Amino acid sequence: MKLKRITAMLLAAALVTGLAGCAGNSGTESSGSKEGEPVKIATKPMTEQFILGEMLKLMIEEKAGYEVELTKGIGGGTSNIQPAMEKGEFDLYPEYTSSGWILVLGHEPGDVSSDEEMFEKLKEEYEEKYDMTWVGLYGQNNTYAVVVRSDTAEEYGLETCSDLVKVSDKLVFGGNPDYIERADGLPGVSEAYGFEFKDIMDIDIGLKYEALRNGDIDVTNGYTTDAQISQDDVIALKDDKNYQVNYFCSTVVREDALERFPKLEETLELMDGILTDQKMAELNYQVEEEGKDEADVARDYLVSEGVIEG
Repeated sequence: MKLKRITAMLLAAALVTGLAGCAGNSGTESSGSKEGEPVKIATKPMTEQFILGEMLKLMIEEKAGYEVELTKGIGGGTSNIQPAMEKGEFDLYPEYTSSGWILVLGHEPGDVSSDEEMFEKLKEEYEEKYDMTWVGLYGQNNTYAVVVRSDTAEEYGLETCSDLVKVSDKLVFGGNPDYIERADGLPGVSEAYGFEFKDIMDIDIGLKYEALRNGDIDVTNGYTTDAQISQDDVIALKDDKNYQVNYFCSTVVREDALERFPKLEETLELMDGILTDQKMAELNYQVEEEGKDEADVARDYLVSEGVIEG
């Protein structure tokens, strides 16, 4: 979950009178009764989170044998799920490191020197303040990316954002207005690298990749796990100066849930290192572009990784 999305969450939260209203518009799935009370999982309202929620549900059911209640698509994301977690309305949910660090704990990205330090401090502070912890790092980093067509990358020898600098004055950048205007979007990355694009165009967020593929623009902003990035005709340039804040995904879980469900922690640890940016993008593509069911995509992937049996 990135800062663009986080801002939208915070604005949405101001209009929400309670979690019940949000959850009323989300999908809840329950498995058959196995060992009494269910493990309650929440997800944010985005394809990636739906898939991750289904993965967690399947693993907990099949590896630990617990009943699961999955509520997908909580409006407001972190800003509504975290308070619900504190009240015990949910036991766990997939969260992104910088979302927890910035939104929940109120820190700045620069307050730590590395992603490893951030993760350790996240666990420490969540345990101290909320009686929660973080278990496992899935592997994917869902953060901003600078995206070009593959033929453009081949023509100019582009692999990194630094490579783009020398030809940026020949290329047209097109992105959604939010990214073009916000300080940590195009202005920030341009200052960090020295981009001076030939032209900058405002494009609706849903039309960026179409405009890129059609040649209306040469460069756009995306996210490293976007479904479209899984295809060979576009590539995300490497952020070789590490300008972007990282959003690695992990499971936030209540400590009393780990006590109530003794097999839960070892099951959640099975998610550690299970994904990459490319693999997550491919799974998102299967749902968004091929119309596959999130639960089917999650099951097929876990079977292919040998986590659960087919």
